[in-house]
Amino acid sequence: MKHEKEILKWLNKEISDEELLRLKETENFKTLDKISHYSTQFEVPKVDVEKALVDLKNKIKNKSKKGKVVSFNFKNLYKYAAAIVILITTSYYLFFNNQVDFNTQFAETKTFNLPDNSEVILNANSEITYSKTVWKESRNLTLNGEAYFKVKKGKKFTVNTEIGEVTVLGTQFNVKERAGYFEVKTYEGLVSVSYKDTLVKLPRGTIFKVVNGIIDTTNTFDVSEKSWLQKESNFKSIQLRFVLAEIENQFGYKIETKDIDLNKLYSGGFTHTDINIALKSVTIPLQLSYKIEGKKITIFNYGE
Repeated sequence: MKHEKEILKWLNKEISDEELLRLKETENFKTLDKISHYSTQFEVPKVDVEKALVDLKNKIKNKSKKGKVVSFNFKNLYKYAAAIVILITTSYYLFFNNQVDFNTQFAETKTFNLPDNSEVILNANSEITYSKTVWKESRNLTLNGEAYFKVKKGKKFTVNTEIGEVTVLGTQFNVKERAGYFEVKTYEGLVSVSYKDTLVKLPRGTIFKVVNGIIDTTNTFDVSEKSWLQKESNFKSIQLRFVLAEIENQFGYKIETKDIDLNKLYSGGFTHTDINIALKSVTIPLQLSYKIEGKKITIFNYGE
């Protein structure tokens, strides 16, 4: 096998910096690194190695007295043990863990199907992970960011986020989880949302929102209103800090503010197709100005 010597040295922690650099450039190193990581998660039974070797020697001696003399190289015993550990770890990684990950960068969206053919549209700067192996028994995934789900009818379907949990059987809904912000909108069917000690059922056209740990009392929205799926973001009485963060997600710019009240409420929307039109849609109603320098945007009070 190519790079076999480097791999063995790396597993034994005997590899030099130069050899490690060469190994990291190979296409298989990422997989090997994961295998090494998962092998550390195993709790190996405590074994008295010396006693085991003595017992093995005695068994071999007893057999040799009865007939054929058996020769055994004990130096290879540890190598065989290491090979078994690697085999078990690799099997766990390939067949039991089998984690699937989808993610998007700034200004990027992605559409994909889950194993049950449920469709997911992932918004910018977002990530979804799930276990392919146990999907049939448990339709369970983790979301960091925002996604629109078209769930096929079947067993319970759960979306886990750091802030709240969303559960359905088959429906269409949108989940948004950003820093300090959690929002669920139901476009079709019935959605169950769990947040701390609160459990809410959301029929079509209803919304559940938590901003900085406080549940928003607004509970309806217009299902015909354009959303990020149509490359447009809309807000209703939302703090400016969350609006600017969404502009960063959709365009990949870094936004800085100068003497601006980021808790100021904004109602309106912006397009995802033109950064200048988007900024004007937000700054003009709030009597703010902006300037763009490369990938940096500075927002300040009008007239400064």
